[in-house]
Amino acid sequence: MEATERLARTWIASGREEELVQIASDISSSKTTLLNLVKALGEYLKRAERSPGVELLSLVLAKLAPDSLNRPAVRTLANFYTDKLDDADTIIPALQGLVTLASFPTFGPAEATTVIEGLLRHVKMKALTQNHRFKVFSIIDSVMANQREVIKGMGKKFLDGYVSLCEGEKDPRNLVLVFAMDRVILIEFDISERVQSLYDVIFCYFPITFRPPPNNPGGITADDLRLTLRSVVSATPLFGPLAIPHYLDNLAAVGRPAKRDILETLNVCLPVYGPKIARSFARKLWNSLKLEVFQPVDVNTEQLALKTLQTLINTIYASEEGNESQTDVQGLARDACEECLTILREPEKSQARPATRVLCSFMATTPSVAKFTVSQAIPHLTKLFINPDEVTARPATLVLLAQFIEAARDAQDKDTTTELFLAPYKDEVLGALSSGLKAHNLRLPSLGGLKGLVTTQRLLTDQELGFIVHHIDEIIQDHPDRFDDISDGVLELLGSIAEVAPQIVVEQTLPILFSGLPDVAPAREAAAGRAQAWKALSYLQTLCTEPQLFDTLVVRLTTKLEHLTLANTLQVKVSKKHADVAKYLERLVVRLFKIFVYSALEFKETAATFLEDPRLLQAAAQCMTLVVRSLPQLRQEPYIKSLLLALSNGNIQPIIRRSLQNTEGCAAKHLRVFLLPFPKRLDVTVLRGCDATLQGATFREMQQFTFVAVIVNRKVDELEGFLEGFSTKFWSNEVLNAELSLERRHWAIVTWTWVYQVFSDASINWDAAKSVGLIPGHDDILTKDNHAVTRILYAQKYVKVMLPQTISGSQDTSGGWINLVAFLVALAGLIKSAPKATYLGELPSLMPLLIRGLDLPDPQIRSNVIETLLAAADGETPEKSLVAEHASTLVNAMLKNCMAKEMPSSTVRVAALQYLAVLPSIVRYDVLHPYKTQVIKELGKALDDPKKTVRKEAVEARTIWFKYNG
Repeated sequence: MEATERLARTWIASGREEELVQIASDISSSKTTLLNLVKALGEYLKRAERSPGVELLSLVLAKLAPDSLNRPAVRTLANFYTDKLDDADTIIPALQGLVTLASFPTFGPAEATTVIEGLLRHVKMKALTQNHRFKVFSIIDSVMANQREVIKGMGKKFLDGYVSLCEGEKDPRNLVLVFAMDRVILIEFDISERVQSLYDVIFCYFPITFRPPPNNPGGITADDLRLTLRSVVSATPLFGPLAIPHYLDNLAAVGRPAKRDILETLNVCLPVYGPKIARSFARKLWNSLKLEVFQPVDVNTEQLALKTLQTLINTIYASEEGNESQTDVQGLARDACEECLTILREPEKSQARPATRVLCSFMATTPSVAKFTVSQAIPHLTKLFINPDEVTARPATLVLLAQFIEAARDAQDKDTTTELFLAPYKDEVLGALSSGLKAHNLRLPSLGGLKGLVTTQRLLTDQELGFIVHHIDEIIQDHPDRFDDISDGVLELLGSIAEVAPQIVVEQTLPILFSGLPDVAPAREAAAGRAQAWKALSYLQTLCTEPQLFDTLVVRLTTKLEHLTLANTLQVKVSKKHADVAKYLERLVVRLFKIFVYSALEFKETAATFLEDPRLLQAAAQCMTLVVRSLPQLRQEPYIKSLLLALSNGNIQPIIRRSLQNTEGCAAKHLRVFLLPFPKRLDVTVLRGCDATLQGATFREMQQFTFVAVIVNRKVDELEGFLEGFSTKFWSNEVLNAELSLERRHWAIVTWTWVYQVFSDASINWDAAKSVGLIPGHDDILTKDNHAVTRILYAQKYVKVMLPQTISGSQDTSGGWINLVAFLVALAGLIKSAPKATYLGELPSLMPLLIRGLDLPDPQIRSNVIETLLAAADGETPEKSLVAEHASTLVNAMLKNCMAKEMPSSTVRVAALQYLAVLPSIVRYDVLHPYKTQVIKELGKALDDPKKTVRKEAVEARTIWFKYNG
């Protein structure tokens, strides 16, 4: 007892933590008791200044284990603390004590009643600071969690007192807790007689307009408050009659973020409020929501309004499914349909598109509403299309019809027994779309509508699909001059048909496309013939990804050595995980190997054959890689081992499945160019002789080095000797040796990356600088798909080391202009290849250097710089833009780089136009406005660019600048 008194007096005098810990330890170890502590504090609890005594008791209580007090002790303390709530001197420490006490397992119903009644009777929230108000709410929250039935039994008395405590609360830290308790009360308590008072205290916060302060001590965000409040307002249907007018009033008055909040809240609340409430407010909701669709403030808000409209329709009509005829829909759905169809009488007008989006959204609601919408909209549009008085409106009519077809397809139930929405109108729609294919200005929307029909499961028969293909073939044959503009749409449609009926495309369309390929390659000077052949090949590689079509493609093109087309098509098939790729080991890979093996055997030193063309070799290698990589492991490993034997000793019989004579030496001629995914257990003896081969190579084909890199990647531990000798000789003999040809030194630089020391050598410094960006960049060979060993974050680690050195070199003028330019080239390549996160912090200092890089003559460097600027623009806002101060320079530089007469590279022109399109979204209007007229005028010239992709980007960029307003 004496020790406890001494510790208590010491703490009263000093407030040190040591005494608190000691008292709590003594109580826990039974050296003293809580009663002794109360006795020791007797005089302090009776003084005029009673706060220190109560505070010490509360602090000690907080350090005790929850099960250290029995129920009588808890009851005594609960009564003690409740009495102290009426005293301004002791309310603060009393609240702290009650926070701890309410969490104890021995805190029972009687104590809960005493404490809650005391809080409701004595606590005046306006007199307390935020953290003390938080304690009040925490006490109620603990009691509600552990003794909820006690509070529920208090009925209206508790609800009235709780509302009084919550009124006027503004601190977000407290509100998050209050909203959580509100939801429990609304769901589990009888609030029928207090709906209005709870509505008043809850909806005064909606919509949330909170903006976190700069320091944000609680870490509470606006989204935290929005989500928790949304869970409250959607907790009970009793709020419906009061809440919906509140939502609608605010929807018309608030800004974009609040609009989105209201629409998202309506999406959650309407199903809870129920069909009766939704039906009573249907017309008012429709009038407000359609305003957000027909006059949207932005695309996101429009999409949310459409989603809310769907929720409204679902809420009203979901309960009526099965009770009414599906063709006899009454109420809001019918009224809204009729209103939108009135607008669709003039499909070319601007309001027709939002009206179509509204009707399309109805199709994704209930089956009855969807069927009714289709029955009204589709006949209306088909009649409008065939009306001779509406010829000028036909393009717009078909565009809208295509949107309805896609919406009906997407809304269709996957159940194969349900009736298709479009089935009753299929003939009329197919007739209109087929008729549209005969007019050039109607073909694109017709193709879109036909694709929607084709991709609707169970809708079209094979005969109808053949009818569509016949019309497409007529376009390809009869109008080749007008086919380019619609080729993407045609190929997408044919590809969709090939997925469901490939034989039709094989028999009707492929012969026409193959007829465009000459038996003999056109001469180089025959530009028209070569262009026609490339077009046919590009169409074939896009179309023939389905197994049956690809099989035909392989047979027809292998003999023509069109490996590039096969490689590109195989790449698409692999990305789609087609199972038929593996079967082409014998039918394609072996056949390709035979072609090159025979060429190697007949090789003459004096005259290289066309089979040595690097593009042909790389395309063949890609075909082989994709096929072998798709094989199961049991088939893959034996074949790769046989390939390695062919590479090392010329034993080519296993890979061509045939016995040949005089094969010695042919491997080194051609076979080393084929790069396949190597298994971990490959034999490293294949590298014997590689050192000599590489030292004597002409370095015209980097495949040999890549071959070595693949093996080293998988067997680095077993190749230390080889690597050490190779690295010692290579740098001095191949890079620093000025007696060698520039071409040889160029390829040596590409092979090696320790390049800063040759930046001052004007003959090779650009090659050296470009190679800096190779390591973190994309690699087609050393990838996980090819089973290469890749270290996590290797690119970030590399950039972290190299970027500071490169920036420093780009700013250092002591090395002269040659050295400075080399560092700028290195910087452009490094940044282009690096993930944005690795250089994000350096962007302010990088921006001037990147802008200087736009003046370098190499198109690839300019492309790298612009792509880096595009990546940096992602996520920027006009208020926090890094490029605002450089706006004038960037606008002029991009306009220069998007003109064909100034920049021959179409890649650079496309990138420059893309960045011009981005600038208005990341720079304030007052900064860019002076350049608007100039940009629109100059972009008009880019509309005549010879490249289609450039023209497309020019149109988009010019449209953005034309609509750009403050």
